[in-house]
Amino acid sequence: MIKKIGTSILLAFSLNSALGQIVLFGNVTDSIGKAPLANTNILAFPNNSMERTRFAISNEKGEYVLRLDKGITYSIEVSYLGYQSLSFEHTATKDGIKNLFLTPKTNDLEEVVLNYKIPIEIKEDTIIYQTDAFVTGEERKLREVLKKLPGLEVDREGNVTAQGRKVTKVLVENKVFFTGNSKLAVNNIPADVVDQVQVLDNYNKVGFLKGLQDSEELALNIKLKEDKKKFAFGDMEVGGGIEKRYVVHPNLFYYSPETNLNFIGDLNNMGIKSFTLADYLEFNGGFGKLIGDVGSYISLSSDNFSQFLAKNDFKSNINRFGALNIRQSVSSKTDINGYTIANGSNTETETDNLNIYNNSDGSFGESRNVNNNFDNFFILGKLTLDHELNRKANLSVNSFVKLTNNEVNGTILTQSFGQSTIFNTISDVSDLNLKQNLEYNKRYSNAQTLSLEATFSHKKNTPNNVWKTNETFLLGLVPLVEDDIYNIVQQKENQSTSFDMVLKNYWVLNNFNHIYTTFGTNLIFENFISQEYQQLVSETVNDFSTNGFGNSIEHRFNDTFLGLEYKFLAGIFTVKSGLFYHNYIWDNDQVGISTNNDTQALLPAFNVEAEFNRSEKLRFQYRQRMQFPRIGELAANFLLGSFNSVLLGDPNLQSERYHSFSLNYFKFSLFRGLNLNVGLTYNKKTQSIKNNTILEGIEQFVAYTMFNEPENSFSANFNFGKKIGKVKMILKGRGNHNEFYQLVNDNVSKNLSRSISATGKLETYFEKWPNLEVGYAHQPSIYSTASTKNNFVNSRFFAYLDFIFLDDFHLKGDFERNEYKNIGENLTNIFDVAGVSLFYQKEDSPWGIEISATNLFDVRFKRQNTFSDFLISDQYTAVMPRIVMFKLSYKL
Repeated sequence: MIKKIGTSILLAFSLNSALGQIVLFGNVTDSIGKAPLANTNILAFPNNSMERTRFAISNEKGEYVLRLDKGITYSIEVSYLGYQSLSFEHTATKDGIKNLFLTPKTNDLEEVVLNYKIPIEIKEDTIIYQTDAFVTGEERKLREVLKKLPGLEVDREGNVTAQGRKVTKVLVENKVFFTGNSKLAVNNIPADVVDQVQVLDNYNKVGFLKGLQDSEELALNIKLKEDKKKFAFGDMEVGGGIEKRYVVHPNLFYYSPETNLNFIGDLNNMGIKSFTLADYLEFNGGFGKLIGDVGSYISLSSDNFSQFLAKNDFKSNINRFGALNIRQSVSSKTDINGYTIANGSNTETETDNLNIYNNSDGSFGESRNVNNNFDNFFILGKLTLDHELNRKANLSVNSFVKLTNNEVNGTILTQSFGQSTIFNTISDVSDLNLKQNLEYNKRYSNAQTLSLEATFSHKKNTPNNVWKTNETFLLGLVPLVEDDIYNIVQQKENQSTSFDMVLKNYWVLNNFNHIYTTFGTNLIFENFISQEYQQLVSETVNDFSTNGFGNSIEHRFNDTFLGLEYKFLAGIFTVKSGLFYHNYIWDNDQVGISTNNDTQALLPAFNVEAEFNRSEKLRFQYRQRMQFPRIGELAANFLLGSFNSVLLGDPNLQSERYHSFSLNYFKFSLFRGLNLNVGLTYNKKTQSIKNNTILEGIEQFVAYTMFNEPENSFSANFNFGKKIGKVKMILKGRGNHNEFYQLVNDNVSKNLSRSISATGKLETYFEKWPNLEVGYAHQPSIYSTASTKNNFVNSRFFAYLDFIFLDDFHLKGDFERNEYKNIGENLTNIFDVAGVSLFYQKEDSPWGIEISATNLFDVRFKRQNTFSDFLISDQYTAVMPRIVMFKLSYKL
C-alpha cells in the first residue's frame, strides 16, 4: 500500500520540493482491526503563528497526503468520530512516511472542547468547507472564495462545478437565492460574509422525496457568519471612462432569520450583459420537474427573445438591469419568496457573412452584410408560497409572469450573381406569458408517498416584420406588384393555453425495491394567425391572401399517459426500468381544412448505475421520445420566412421519434485532487420532420415533410482535472459526429459534420505569488456533402493573471490569441484580445479604486463558421472597441 502511495505522488514530490513544500504521507487505520479509516481529519498547527494551518483528509482507503512548509515545526492532531484523537509534533525537513493508528474510545462520556473548526467535513451526500481555512482576506466576491476550495471550479461567466459536475442550485442559509442561478450568487455575494460552503449532492427541497425522485441536482448552500445573519451588507461600484463610458453596479443584501431582501442593479454601456440566454432559460424554469417537457425547452430556446439574448458580440450596447428578491418567513412552516427582474437594452450589431450554398448542381456564394439596432425590454416576476403542512406533507404554489417588447431596425446588403440588393428591416415583437403552478407532496407511510404537480399556462406572442427594398425579390414565390419601393408587411399572432398535470405514486416495498406509478395529461389549445401584404407607395394594399398566403389555425393537442417503473438495488448496482403508455390526439382546423390524428405509443426508459464508492460511478441511460410538429409547421398556406424564403407547412405532419443512449463515468477524489468525467451519447431519429427546399440562387421555398430515413448523431466528452500541490492540470475534450439528410431541389443526399474541441490548461494556487491560468484550445471541424468537403480550424491560446501584492493591490490580466483557418478557401485570420485591471483597497477601508482596460489591441471583428442543411457560413462579427475605465467602489 505504501509503495502504491509513493508511486502516485512521485510527481507531487518533485513539484512540491521546487515550491519549498514537504510531503508527509501514509495510512490511517484502526489500531485493533487495522481497517482503513476514511475521511479522517489531519490538522497541522504551526508553532510559528505567522504560518498557515495545514490539513489533509484520508480517502476511502485510509490514505492521506499532508503538505507542509519546509523548515516549520507543526503540532499535528488526528481526529475521527468514535476514536481517541492522536497528537504529535513534526518538523518538516524532508518528505516522509508516517502511518497513523487510532484507538476506539471507551463508553465513558467526557467533555469535548473544539477550539478549531475542521476545514473540510464529509457527511454522506454533503461536503462542508470552512472558508476561513482557505481565504486570505483579499477576496471580493463569492466566486473568488469558491475558486480556492478543493474540488470546486468557477468559470469566467460564474458557472460552478463541484466534484466535476455542474452546480444547479445555490442556496443561502438553506433558502434558494433568487431562483438558485449560480451566476447571480457567485458574482455578487460579498466574500467577507461567507462562513461555510456546503456541497449538497442529490439535492431535493422536499426532504422525504430524497431517494425517491431521481435528482441530479447538485446544490451549494452558503452559510453566513454569525454577525451577518441579521445584517445589511453589499457594495456599490461606479465608474467612467474614455468616449463617455460608464458603469453603475449596486448590490444590496439584507438577511435575517425571517426576512431576506436582495437587490442587484447594473447600468453600463460597456457591452456587459447582466442577463444571458442561459439565465433566461433558468428563470423561465421552476416548473415541470415531473413532466420533463423537452418540447417546451426547445420552443423557449428558439423564440424571438431568446435569439437576441444568444448574441454576445456588439458594436455598441447600453444595458439597464435590476433584480429584486424578497423572502419572508410567515411562520416556521410557511415561506413566501418572490423576485422581479427587469432589463432594458439598446444594442447595435454588425455581421459580414460569406455564405456557400450547396445542392446537387454545385455550389455558389453570397456576400451578406447585416446591421441591426435593438431596443429590448423585458420583465420577469415570480411569487412562490412554500408551506409545510406537517412533517409528511408539503405544498408549493408558484405564479409566474413574463412581459417582453423588442424592436429591431436594420439593414441587409446581399450580393450574389452580380446583383446587389439592400433591405431595410423592422421587427416588433411583444410577448405575454402567465403561469400558475401547484405542487403537493404527501408521505402517507414509509411505504407510500404521493406527488401531484399541475400547471396552467397562457401565452400570447405577436411578432410583426417589415422588409423594404427598391428591387424585386422572391419572384414567382411572392405576388409583388411593380412599385418604386417594395414594402412588405407581415403580421403574426400566436396564442396558446395549456394545462399539465402529473400524479405520481412512490411505493417502497423495502430498502432494495421500489415501484413508481405515474398518470398524467398535457392539454394544449393554440391559435395562429398570419397575414402578409404589400404596402404600395400609392397607399393602397396588395393583399397576398388571394395568392395562397395568410393562415388562421386552431390547433389542439392532448397527451394522456400512464407509466410503471421498477427500481431495485443489487450490490453496487441501482437499476430502474420503466414503460410509459401514451395516447396522443391532435387536430387542427384551417380555412377549408380539418385534420384529426391520434396515435398510441409505448415508450421505454432504462437506467442503471454502478456506484463503486461515493466518489466513483458509472451510469447508463436509455430513453425513447416522441416530438410533435409546431403550429407553424402545420400551416396549409404560404408563410413568409424572411427576405429570401417562403415556407409551407403540412396539416398532416406526424410525430418525430428518436432514441437516446448515454454512458457516463464519474470519479472524484479530494485526497488526490482529482476529478474525471467521461461521457458518450448516441441519438437516433427514426422519423423526423425535414425541410424540403427548392433553392434558386439565395431564394428558398421550404416545404415541411415527413422523412423516414434514420439519422444518427454521436458525441463524446472528456473532463480531467488533477491538482498537485499548488498547480492544477485540466484537460477537456468534446467530439461530435452527425449524419443527416438534406432535401434540396428534389434530391436527397446524406451529409456529414464532425467537430472536435480539445483544451488543456494549467492553473496555479499560490498564496504569495502571482497566479496564472494558461491554456490552449484546438477545434477542427469538417462538413461534407455529396459534392463538397469543407475544413475549418479554430485555435486559441489564452492566459489569465491574478496577483495580490503589497497587501492592498490586486492585479488581473487576460490575453487570448485566436487563429481561424478556412482550409478550403486557404484563408487565415489571427486576432488578439487582451484586458487588464488594477484594484486598490486598503485593509479595513470600505473604499476601493480600480483602473481597467478591455480589448487592449482594439480588435473590431472576430471570425467563426456555422453549418446548416445546405448552407455554410463564414462569419465576421463586430465586437466592442477598446474601453478604458476608472471605477470607485464602496463596501457596506
